[in-house]
Amino acid sequence: MRSRVRSVLFSMVTACIPIIGMGSGVSTVQASDPRIEFELTDEPGAWFRNAAGPVAGFRSLAVATPGTEVRFTGKSNTVHTRTSLIFPENAINMPFDTAPRKGSDEVVLHTPGLYVFTCKIHPYMFGAVIVDDPATPGLDLGEKISLVNGITVPTASDLAVRLLRTFFIATHPANWKDYSVNGNWHVSYPPAEVKVRVTGGAVVSVDEAMALFGFANDTIKEEQTPPMKQAIGEIWVDTQFEKTRGKSKPGTATAISGQTWAPTRKVALPQINMNNPHNMWTDKNQNLIYQTQWFDSKLTVFNRTTGQLLNNISVGESPAHVMTRTDTDQLHVTLNGSPNSDSVVELAPFANGIQRRINIGRGNPHAHWMSHDGKKMVTPNTFSADSTQYNFSGDSIDGILPSGKIPIATSMTPDSKKAYVASLLDSTITVIDTQAKVVTKTINLLQNYNTSSGPTGGPVGALPIQTPVSPDGKSMVTANTLTGTITIVDPVTDTVVAMLPCDPGCHGVQYGAKQGGGYYAYVSSKFSNSLIVVDPDPNGTGNPAEAVIAGRILLTAVGTTKTDDTVVGNRGMGGQGILTIPVVYNGWVQNLPQNWKDQLTNAQRNPLQ
Repeated sequence: MRSRVRSVLFSMVTACIPIIGMGSGVSTVQASDPRIEFELTDEPGAWFRNAAGPVAGFRSLAVATPGTEVRFTGKSNTVHTRTSLIFPENAINMPFDTAPRKGSDEVVLHTPGLYVFTCKIHPYMFGAVIVDDPATPGLDLGEKISLVNGITVPTASDLAVRLLRTFFIATHPANWKDYSVNGNWHVSYPPAEVKVRVTGGAVVSVDEAMALFGFANDTIKEEQTPPMKQAIGEIWVDTQFEKTRGKSKPGTATAISGQTWAPTRKVALPQINMNNPHNMWTDKNQNLIYQTQWFDSKLTVFNRTTGQLLNNISVGESPAHVMTRTDTDQLHVTLNGSPNSDSVVELAPFANGIQRRINIGRGNPHAHWMSHDGKKMVTPNTFSADSTQYNFSGDSIDGILPSGKIPIATSMTPDSKKAYVASLLDSTITVIDTQAKVVTKTINLLQNYNTSSGPTGGPVGALPIQTPVSPDGKSMVTANTLTGTITIVDPVTDTVVAMLPCDPGCHGVQYGAKQGGGYYAYVSSKFSNSLIVVDPDPNGTGNPAEAVIAGRILLTAVGTTKTDDTVVGNRGMGGQGILTIPVVYNGWVQNLPQNWKDQLTNAQRNPLQ
């Protein structure tokens, strides 16, 4: 297949550079208007919205000539960076990066090729510019691209094609994997005028490049079959991109029954225009939902059983994750958009007011984790490539240890002796001894991957996000967004022992109790409306290498689903934060009300015994 595509004749793929106008599918910028404007928005898919309108149906794509200025303007409720994720090798004015802000920024693009911009706070926001080289046939993406993490690869490589495919999925809701409709999953790319240069100088269309590296346009959608064994309680998923009639901002929180596996409630909170709900936690009584609004500045509180709004508190820019302390039930919220060192907010139990802002020595933390005894907190400091270990007993920083580039999520073993930090752009997980306060290992999720040709055999995970450890400490499940895979790590040996398939935008993970003993791990995906249920120990052997997918749940509303607003778009899409009720991690499970404890086995009530 590869040799056939590489031998495509120029006469088969060359095309004249189209002139201004949507009729030709792709347009370039007129010399009299050498500027492109991207409006940064809270709108799913159009986070970098081309102010001039869609190009070939893609709202976050633009085509330009050398010397064009790209201007970024703020149309969002929160701050963003304007960061060059991909750019041509040796491109002038690259790499480009800004501090988080709501205002405007500009950069002039001179070197022909592909440029992709992102936000380091919300790293699935993408905008792309193809700067056209008039001497090449079609809109050439260039020979090589450089990535913000420092590597350079040919545009005709597995990594480059995966990144390009991710852009065309993330920025085009019609390309999201919708399990609520019949038929195979089809991903549409721009028309043939957009070319990828392969070995030998020939150019191929984006469609042909995808086929060259094994990404078929049509794939069969997995069957949505619930697990045979029931779960205890509920599973809450932030369906962050779902649109409802009474709001201008996207996002709902969706509750699923662990007994029927059906969505029972969707909470949109139109009265506050809830904006991109990202991550959740609950109080020790399991009565409240603490909900962050990641594209805003609010922490929202609502009643778990009724969906009634109870509070909406301003905490700071881009609140990402929230967790409670096991000993005090205080809340801790990370401010992902704050560059200041006091970017973790501590609130009184039940979110009855802000008590203080905690100095972690760094800014811009994302998904923190709290220890089982309430004495420690670890934060992934997104901009500074490190992790803070904070000591509540002494109200002091125990250490700031290095991680990979853009650390995005943390976890701890149930005894809190080890912490893990998932770094997005390096595709690594840093292992930290929290007692000695040293890094002991770096787990390379790309060990079995070649950037040019793809997987070489064995588990692979690229762009990891959430990565919790099971309550009994026997497995760690990681969602990998670029590869669409779920990797399983043995926390005893800190080695990757298994890999399972996931959906595009694989993102959130959380463990919950399985009826009769053991646990399920629930995995959400941003660009799919399916929740994957993983059984990390289906045979009861304690061997995480035996992990399997136990079932899949559709996140769209059914006839019995209660809601406070009418869903009108992106049904069930945007799966990100997950909360299981009851919370059964060590330290939290011991504080549960008796009615929840009575539903658990002795091993689930005491996961380390």
